Amino acid sequence: MSVADLPLLNAVLNATSAGLLGWGYVLIRQGRMWAHRRAMLAAVASSTLFLTSYLVYHAHVGSVRFPGQGALRVAYFAILLTHTLLAATIVPLVALTLTRGLRGSFDRHRRIARLTLPLWAYVSVTGVVIYWMLYRM
Repeated sequence: MSVADLPLLNAVLNATSAGLLGWGYVLIRQGRMWAHRRAMLAAVASSTLFLTSYLVYHAHVGSVRFPGQGALRVAYFAILLTHTLLAATIVPLVALTLTRGLRGSFDRHRRIARLTLPLWAYVSVTGVVIYWMLYRM
């Protein structure tokens, strides 16, 4: 695998995280706490691998310029801005949510997870959208 393959890997890892988040939500709604725990730990692992791969890629390549013009460019930067701001916010939120869940502070875990889950899902899904807009259009 070369550095040029990392954007696709990043998109796959983001999509995997999004899928695991959705599956984890379904599992906890079904009362399957241990399965939920495994799904969410897998989502954390997938997101951690993504972040590592993303940092390696951009350390080698630097910034990648968006080639689109007009309304598509405006849409890209609107998605990128919200994605970037929430990506910076989500790391400590995931850490806090994970810590509360692993420590068994389920009431506190549930309260923060109601915020963390949709933001984390948005970051994961928009990561795939950004990949598609940047590398596949």
